[in-house]
Amino acid sequence: MDKPVVAVLFGGRSSEHSISSATAGGVLRAIDRDRFQVVPVGLTREGAFVLEEDDPAKFALDPQNMPEVRDNGTRVIWPEASGVRDLRVRDTDGALRTIGRLDVVLPILHGAHGEDGTIQGFFDTLEVPYAGGGVLDSAICMDKHFMKIALQAAGVAVSDWVTVRRGISADDAAARAAHLPLPWFVKPARAGSSVGVSKVHDLSELDAALQLAFAEDDKVLIEEGIVGREVEVGVLETPGETARVSLPGEIVLTTREFYDFEGKYLGGDGVEVVCPAALSDADTEAVQRAAVQAFEAVDGRGLARVDFFVTESGPVVNELNTMPGFTPISMFPKCWVASGMSYSDLISDLIDTALSRTGDPALSRA
Repeated sequence: MDKPVVAVLFGGRSSEHSISSATAGGVLRAIDRDRFQVVPVGLTREGAFVLEEDDPAKFALDPQNMPEVRDNGTRVIWPEASGVRDLRVRDTDGALRTIGRLDVVLPILHGAHGEDGTIQGFFDTLEVPYAGGGVLDSAICMDKHFMKIALQAAGVAVSDWVTVRRGISADDAAARAAHLPLPWFVKPARAGSSVGVSKVHDLSELDAALQLAFAEDDKVLIEEGIVGREVEVGVLETPGETARVSLPGEIVLTTREFYDFEGKYLGGDGVEVVCPAALSDADTEAVQRAAVQAFEAVDGRGLARVDFFVTESGPVVNELNTMPGFTPISMFPKCWVASGMSYSDLISDLIDTALSRTGDPALSRA
């Protein structure tokens, strides 16, 4: 039986381009080559789809030299809707060749134009199956303002907040948020990996925090700081059944103020990732129940990482991420490894779930 052809799509146009590329290094190294034929497709910062080298080492996570998709002159041409699902490439000499039938895309893109429903809508229009979140859950979870509204409507606890728009003064923003106890977290509504996030201890720090956040988005959240243990779980769609939830992992801050970009990806000091977290059975079950409730509230599909503050009164959702950090050292795969699923099997699970939606039994669990 022919192996399903999987296009691993990475890079992208957002500020998280390098993290997506580093994720590709881990995925290309770990994906089960006995089951899947892999086609690496890079998306440059300028928006060009290029045929990349199938070389995990090229996209290794190196804090001193972060990986990047560069325009190599090739162009990947996606299949047309309602036609033959062939993936083609135009080489640098202009010659057009067919790579083969495309069965599914694994989009490991983070941030705008990748995790916000846009690339999902693109593939839906082309009738190309893809792994991970769909249009709706991706769009909702990319925008923290609407994510909170959706979760509140479903009875899921979230931190209190106000949303402000570009052009507001620091004084007016402070007045809007005056009912929120300090410290505050100021963050772009539509950015990830803690890009543009600041912790505000007093009002003198607000103006700089707003400037940093507005550099990423024209909509910004000012959230109350929550006192609690910072815990994360992975969620995986199980077609026809309740979603599966991993054991929780915990972010333990020692000298770092919060879990920022450097702490997540660049090996910064002052933070430890502990998985599984040393929670009571009752707290673990409460977090896992809330994760399923949150996943269902946003019409979750494929996967999500759900981030919590575990407080004395119960778990409070910080955010959902529909394409979480997926490098081998990221929390999402760590949680599943602690739950008994290898990194390679986790990748296969995502692809299998996507293939199961095609209705072709020859592809599902091939």
